[in-house]
Amino acid sequence: MKNRLATEPSPYLLQHADNPVDWYPWGPEALEKARRENKPILLSIGYSACHWCHVMAHDCFEDAEVAAVMNRLFVNVKVDREERPDLDQIYQSAHQLLTQRGGGWPLTMFLTPDQTPFYAGTYFPKTARYQLPGFIDLMQNIARAWHERRGDVLTQTEAVRNALTQQHPASGAPQDLNAAPFADAVRDLSANFDPKWGGFSKAPKFPRPGELHFLLREYARNGQEVVRDMALFSLDKMASGGVRDQIGGGFCRYSVDEQWAIPHFEKMLYDNGPLLHLYADAWALTGDPLFRETAEDLVAWLLREMRAPEGGFYSALDADSEGHEGKFYVWTPDEVRAVLSDEEYAVAAPLYGFDQPPNFENASWNPILAQALDSIATQLWLNPDVAMARLHSARAKLFAARETRVRPGRDDKQLTSWNALMIGGLAHAGRVMARADWVDAAQVALDFLHQNLWRDGRLLASYQHGEARLNAYLDDYAFLLDALLESLQARYRETDMAWACALADALLAHFEDTESGGFFFTSHDHETLITRPKPGYDNATPSGNGVAAFALQRLGHLLGEARYLDASARCLRLFQAQLSQQPIAFPTLLAVLDEALAPPRIILLRGPTAALGEWTATLTPQLGPRDLMLTLPHGLKLPTALAKPESAQPAAWVCSGTACLPPVSELSAVLA
Repeated sequence: MKNRLATEPSPYLLQHADNPVDWYPWGPEALEKARRENKPILLSIGYSACHWCHVMAHDCFEDAEVAAVMNRLFVNVKVDREERPDLDQIYQSAHQLLTQRGGGWPLTMFLTPDQTPFYAGTYFPKTARYQLPGFIDLMQNIARAWHERRGDVLTQTEAVRNALTQQHPASGAPQDLNAAPFADAVRDLSANFDPKWGGFSKAPKFPRPGELHFLLREYARNGQEVVRDMALFSLDKMASGGVRDQIGGGFCRYSVDEQWAIPHFEKMLYDNGPLLHLYADAWALTGDPLFRETAEDLVAWLLREMRAPEGGFYSALDADSEGHEGKFYVWTPDEVRAVLSDEEYAVAAPLYGFDQPPNFENASWNPILAQALDSIATQLWLNPDVAMARLHSARAKLFAARETRVRPGRDDKQLTSWNALMIGGLAHAGRVMARADWVDAAQVALDFLHQNLWRDGRLLASYQHGEARLNAYLDDYAFLLDALLESLQARYRETDMAWACALADALLAHFEDTESGGFFFTSHDHETLITRPKPGYDNATPSGNGVAAFALQRLGHLLGEARYLDASARCLRLFQAQLSQQPIAFPTLLAVLDEALAPPRIILLRGPTAALGEWTATLTPQLGPRDLMLTLPHGLKLPTALAKPESAQPAAWVCSGTACLPPVSELSAVLA
C-alpha cells in the first residue's frame, strides 16, 4: 500500500511512497497529530540524488520491522531539502549544536511536538555498525527518554532554541570599511592550499566556487600572480580529474579523494552554474583550451540532459544506477577495448588512464585526464591533428556505448534558485566566450521562470509537471536578480530590466530586516518556524544575503537608485564584524565589500544595432570582474539613468568609480 507521500510531487518523497513507514509530508496534519498524541516527531531530510539517503531507505525505511517501531513511537515526517531549504537550514544548524560536528544527508532529527530538536544524527543502519547505533535500539531509547525524562528533554530544547537565536548576526557599532579582509582571506586560503592537487582541503574535496571567484576578483584588484595561480591551478586539476565527467561533461558534487579522481557521482545543477562562470573566466584570462573545452562540455551536458521542454533546467542526476554508485560512469578494460579500435585505444587509454590499475570498485576505472594529448602524440609518432581526431572518435564511441546503459535517476523538479545560478553562469559564459546560442538558452530559461514562477509580484520556489508551488526563499529572489544582471550584460532586454527592478523591490518589501539590516531567509509572511535564519556565509550555494547585497548594489549603481544601495550597505554593515573575523567564510560578501570600497566601472554603449556589434566584440575581452557593460541599441525604452542620446554613430559612456567621462565616439579611445 502507498503511504501519504504518494500524492506529493517531489521525486524524493515519491521514492518513499511505497515504504511501510506511515510517512507524512511536513505540514499542519503531521504537526497537529504530534501535539494531539503527545508523540515526538521523527524528521528525515534528504534529496533524490543522495547516495546515503538511498542506503538508509533500504536499510531502514523499506524494512517492516523498523517501520513498525517508527509507526508505533513517532510521527514520521519526510522532507525534500531541495524544496524546503528553510527547514533543512534550521535543522542542520541544530544538528551542529547537538552533536558538535557537521551534518549532511540523510539528516535524522527527533523533535518535540513544537518542532524543537532534542536528538540529531545523519545516517543510521538497522543494526549497529560503522560505530553507529542500530536504528531500532536508538528509536526505543529516544522514546523512553521522551516519556520518562521529559523534564530533561524540555530543558535541552529550550537551550537549543536559545542557541539557534544567538546564531543570528548582531549589528554592532558602525566601522569604516577597509580592505583588510581581502588580505586575511588570501592568507587563510594560502595556508590551506594544496600545492600538489589544488583546492583548499584534504579529502573529501569540494569545488568551492565562491573561494575561486574571490581569488580571480582579488587578482584583478591587486595583480598578485600567486592569487591567480591558486585559482587557475585548482581549476586545472578539477578539470583534469574524475570529478569532471570526462566522457559526458559536467561536474559531480565532490571528490572523495584529494586528487579529484573519484567523485561522489551525483551531478547537481547548483554546482555546475557557478563552475561554468569560473571556467569561462579562466579561459578569458589564459586562453587555455582545457578551460574552454570544460565549459563547452558542461553546456553540452546541460542542454542535452538537464533542459526541460519548457526551457528551464532540472535539478540533479542521481549518484546511483542499478543500485550501485557510479555504475553508469565507470569502465572495465574489456568494456573499453570492445568499443574502440586499436588506433583509438592507443590514444584514449593513456589519456583517460584506462591502461592504469583500477581506481574504483569491481576492478573498474573512472576516467581522468592522465596525460596530455600532445605527449601521447609524440610517444606514438603521430601528427597532433591525427591524435586529436582519434581521440574525438574514441570519445564519441565511449559516449554512445555509455548511453546504452541504465541511466541514473533524474530529479525533474525545476527550482527557481538553482535555475538562476545556472542562468547566470550560462549568460556570463555566453558573453565571455562569444556564444550567442548559450545566451539564447539562458534567456529562454529566464522566460520560463517569468511565465511560470512569477505570480502577482511574488516568486514561487519549485515547478514540476506543470505546477508551480511553494513560497519562494531569499535565494530564489537574490540569485534570480543576479542572473538577470548577467543576462542584461549579455544581451539587453527591456522586460529583463523591468523584472530586475520588480525583484529588487520585492526583496526589500518581503525579506529585508529594516531595523538591523540584512535579509531573512524566509519572507515576512512565511510559515512560522522555530527560528528565522539570516545566513551570511557561503555554503554549497552562495550566501543569499551576499548575492542580494551584491546584486542590489550593482543595480543601484546602474540606475542611480539609492534605495538599493542603502539596503546593500545595511546588509554589509550587519555582517561586517563576522567578515573581519573569518573573511573566507563570506566570499560573496567580500565581493560586496570590494564594490562598496570602489564602485564598479560602468560602460554604456549606445548606437545603431549593426555598428554596436564590433564595439561589443572588441571590448568584451578587455572587461574584468568589476566591470559592467550594457550594449543598448537604438529604439529601446530605457530607465532614465541608461537613456543616453541616440546618434548615427556608436558612443560609449564610461563611469569609473564615482567619476563619469564625457561620451566617447571612437572605439580606440574607449579601449584606451
